[in-house]
Amino acid sequence: MSFSRFVPLLLAATLLVAGCTAPPEPDNPGGVVVSDEGNTSGYAGTKLDAPYEVPDAVFTDASGQSYNLRTSPSKPVTLIFFGYTNCPDVCIGVLSDMAMALKRTDPQVRDQITVVFVTTDPARDKPEVIKDYLDRFDPSFVGLTSDLDTIKGAASRLGVGVEGMKKLPSGGYEVGHGAQVVGVDSSDRGVVVWTPGTPVGDLKADYTKLVADA
Repeated sequence: MSFSRFVPLLLAATLLVAGCTAPPEPDNPGGVVVSDEGNTSGYAGTKLDAPYEVPDAVFTDASGQSYNLRTSPSKPVTLIFFGYTNCPDVCIGVLSDMAMALKRTDPQVRDQITVVFVTTDPARDKPEVIKDYLDRFDPSFVGLTSDLDTIKGAASRLGVGVEGMKKLPSGGYEVGHGAQVVGVDSSDRGVVVWTPGTPVGDLKADYTKLVADA
């Protein structure tokens, strides 16, 4: 089995960030065993030999409108990230890096990309909360919510683990979830995965390549 065929299993099994705690050191981002050996894809992220199929799942966007994860994006490339607005660190880092990489990307490339944020905490993340949160990074980011079963089902289809709520001694709770970003091409296939800590320059180069390949 090639590394790129094995990595979806690793992502699903090990890239679960409990309560969005800080990821491991940059040489092993997100807890995934990453090897450059035999990587001829041209991507800094992991190019999947067996792509994920984007599920035909319906959510509600930050304006209260229906949004189908598979059919609603109108641009060739979609970058999908599952997280929540009360995440203390990892989500902020991932979204900040994405926003920075996109700002550095050629505008003609940037215009071909949709960034989708799917909350893993629908109880607290109402549409207006998600909108305010994403506007801090980039107002063009699309925020989605639904019931937790729909969210977990869609995440699972994309190799992202979602644990749901874990109560804290303080009386609040945290949400364990996978912190990888899935890059989707124009055929609605998740073909590239980036783990937390991927350098911004690498993200910029990969986004440009994904648009060219899409």
